[in-house]
Amino acid sequence: MAFDAGKFLKTPDLESFDNLKKEELVLLAKHLKFNFKVSMRKQIIKNLVIDKLVDAEILGEEALELKVENVDAFKLKQLELEHELKKKELEMKEMEKIKVKELEMKERLEMDKKEKEDEFKLKELEMKLKELEMKERLEMEKLKIEMVKEESNTKVQSKSDYFDAAKNIRLVPKFCEKNS
Repeated sequence: MAFDAGKFLKTPDLESFDNLKKEELVLLAKHLKFNFKVSMRKQIIKNLVIDKLVDAEILGEEALELKVENVDAFKLKQLELEHELKKKELEMKEMEKIKVKELEMKERLEMDKKEKEDEFKLKELEMKLKELEMKERLEMEKLKIEMVKEESNTKVQSKSDYFDAAKNIRLVPKFCEKNS
């Protein structure tokens, strides 16, 4: 049989109120238009409902004796503090993880920067090497050209090592007996 909050409020009974289950207390609290979370403990919801019913004079002052003792409230406060402490510890761990990730990223960036610099230096060296190779090739070509010129000059000289008077007759002075 389903719990009817309206029916209960018409004929409230302290004993039946004390025996209500959490689900029934939630229905009663919703009927009374409370702002609460369903995840709250049964004792807290029960205390809220008792306060509201006593203020509205639906239940008498004797209902206040059903409220949970302060020891439970102290335990609840302690649990809340422990929960907050755990949350802060988790936050600190997350912050540490974030810091570690930041450090890793900085290291990666530095490594990438060094790699880029090394690549740039390597490319510069490769360009200088190519330039030197081209200069060397140019020098080799010059030497080849000079050697070819010298060879052609030596061939010409080898033919002209002997003096051919017939070819160069005009260079021979005229013979005069008087001068001899």
